[in-house]
Amino acid sequence: MPEDTHKIEIADEQELAFDGTRLISTVAQILSDHELNQSEISIAVVDDPAIRLINKQYLDHDYATDVISFVLDFDEAASCLTGQLVVSTDTASNMAGQIGGTMEDELLLYVIHGMLHLVGFDDKDPDSAAEMREQERHYLALHGVEHRWQGTNPDGEPH
Repeated sequence: MPEDTHKIEIADEQELAFDGTRLISTVAQILSDHELNQSEISIAVVDDPAIRLINKQYLDHDYATDVISFVLDFDEAASCLTGQLVVSTDTASNMAGQIGGTMEDELLLYVIHGMLHLVGFDDKDPDSAAEMREQERHYLALHGVEHRWQGTNPDGEPH
């Protein structure tokens, strides 16, 4: 069996401080847990105006959101994944203020949520959403974070 090789990079394109090492280690853990031996994952950490623009351009949703994930290439036979996450620190900061958490914990949740989408989870119906929430709780608990988020998009769809 080939050795796992994961290339995980962060592009910080906003003003708030965050722990990139925590995000990278969580991404690596999710990749390993889902038996992806080789991967390239980029995480763009942006503000609300930037994520709104990306959301409008690629998904035709004209609002800021928490996380957007893109599978760029997936080879199941070779256990290889190339993907991109875009997360908003503005949204994380605002949500943390509403629920009494920290921006960094909320940002971690967004990265976990996006990675779960990249490895094949979805939240389009109640059963799959419940399974995704359970996975989120698992990965948050590894960092001592309690899952408090019940996210929905502004259009009311589960996210």
